[in-house]
Amino acid sequence: MNTTTYRAAVVRTPNGPDSIEIIDVPLTDPGPGQIRVAVAAAPVNPTDLGVVGGFFHTMGLIDQPHHTGLGWDFAGTVDAAGPGTDLAPGTRVAGVVVGFDRDFGTFAERLIVDAADVAPVPEGLDLASASTVPLSGLSAAQIVDLLGDAPDENRLLVTGAAGAIGANVVALAIERGWRVTGLARAADEDFVRSLGADFATEAAPGWDAVVDTSSQQQWGLAPVRDGGTFVGVRPNIVPEVERGITVRTLMVEPAPARLGRLLDLAASGGLPTRVHAVLPLSRAAEAYKATEQAGLRGRYVLQP
Repeated sequence: MNTTTYRAAVVRTPNGPDSIEIIDVPLTDPGPGQIRVAVAAAPVNPTDLGVVGGFFHTMGLIDQPHHTGLGWDFAGTVDAAGPGTDLAPGTRVAGVVVGFDRDFGTFAERLIVDAADVAPVPEGLDLASASTVPLSGLSAAQIVDLLGDAPDENRLLVTGAAGAIGANVVALAIERGWRVTGLARAADEDFVRSLGADFATEAAPGWDAVVDTSSQQQWGLAPVRDGGTFVGVRPNIVPEVERGITVRTLMVEPAPARLGRLLDLAASGGLPTRVHAVLPLSRAAEAYKATEQAGLRGRYVLQP
């Protein structure tokens, strides 16, 4: 990277992975309370597919006149700090940039964010692994908050339990006293059981609570007992309430203090972090196409 610009991945007219462009963006200094991060790793998430495919544009959630920035979470090193910040250059940090309607993203060589929105990456956790924690980890933690502590070890079914969010939900829900069963493909049984959960390949009815992390939430409320709880990860796919079931939907929010605890948990092995492959930013389209394929285990991580 030269001293006046940095490279970033964007879309102008979203039409799938082949519409991704790598452009040069003017380099600017962080303002008061901000830091500039030299991004070392940024994972491709399923949500990113909806951005490059135009799904969120058609929903009216994105209206950028020139281009839309790509990428949500990141890990890297502070390379400049604005006035009023305590994070010195050289500090390893991770964070997440939420919201759809923005001209910048984390798939970039540099990123300016509020210092209050990041958390330090602990020693012993590499930056590629750390980058997978912010969005998936915070999503899982906030899902478990919606469930609350389990009364009398109630039974929880987590669909998509071998995926990034699902696996984190399993790990965190067990800590809150839930008797967890993970639903996934038969080939994922060993991994799901390694998290401390029971395992299933079909969503039988009668669960006290169901967290559906599958992309289309195809199971709906059918597996939930009367009066139980359902939590979904797709705000645009909300089942109609029936049988006294409580229906909740995740809307992830930044929470840097909690992110710090999740990163510590990941560093100690208590939270799964799986990196499928690390690719250079120039191969972003390839990473997106691979992420579109069903059954991917672990994230593709872009390295600017």
